[in-house]
Amino acid sequence: MTDRAAIDRLLEIMARLRDPAGGCPWDIEQTFATIAPYTIEEAYEVADAIERGDLAALKDELGDLLLQVVFHAQMAAERRAFAFADVAHGIADKLIRRHPHVFGAGDAATPDAVVTAWEDIKAAERAAKAETGATASALDGVARSLPALTRAEKLQKRAARAGFDWPDAAPVVAKIEEEINELRAEMKAASRPGRIAEELGDLLFACVNLARHLDVDPEAALRDANAKFERRFRHIETTIAAEGRDTRTVSLDRLDALWDEAKRREKSTGGD
Repeated sequence: MTDRAAIDRLLEIMARLRDPAGGCPWDIEQTFATIAPYTIEEAYEVADAIERGDLAALKDELGDLLLQVVFHAQMAAERRAFAFADVAHGIADKLIRRHPHVFGAGDAATPDAVVTAWEDIKAAERAAKAETGATASALDGVARSLPALTRAEKLQKRAARAGFDWPDAAPVVAKIEEEINELRAEMKAASRPGRIAEELGDLLFACVNLARHLDVDPEAALRDANAKFERRFRHIETTIAAEGRDTRTVSLDRLDALWDEAKRREKSTGGD
């Protein structure tokens, strides 16, 4: 089967599933809003397969993600808004427009130069939209549905390109200390939960800023921290279970000792 035939087959299947006359009741009742969470979930499944180095799973997960694109395109086609072909043409045009060093007379000899050129082109596109009546901002286009850490990093990068940034990491560390002190003050004052949450949010935002200045992906760093916590806590559970006990009945000192034991084991095997 050719690539074109495979795509046509998928589009036909999706249209059949959405057919009010004989399609799938679940597929028929879906909307952009109800499918959106699945789209996000499938993107994470793709990332997970990549992280595990599982190419067979990656093939399956990419298919699931492609299904999401086809699903949204089919619903749009039913409204006569756009079709799958419009999506494909749109991204193809965008790739050509944003790679003048490949398809035009542009010059970008390094990956960093490509990123800089890409951002410049995106900024020009935002400015062009402003000329049509929309209000332009350096922060336009940063999706609100992104994970909060990722969105914070993208907002900060956009602001930095507009000149709003610290020169290095040192003042960011000072800002983190300032935010910690403000959070402590709210906690001591027993402030309403909203105030404490606001200060905690400011602290997290500052931590993302530090990660950016250190060239660390905050989302990846937190994923690694999650994995580390999981490994060490599972060691605690396994050890306590082998003793015929439950973690809820064991002293915190004992649990901490097992945590430290897990840390030592990781370090002895070259872990973190």
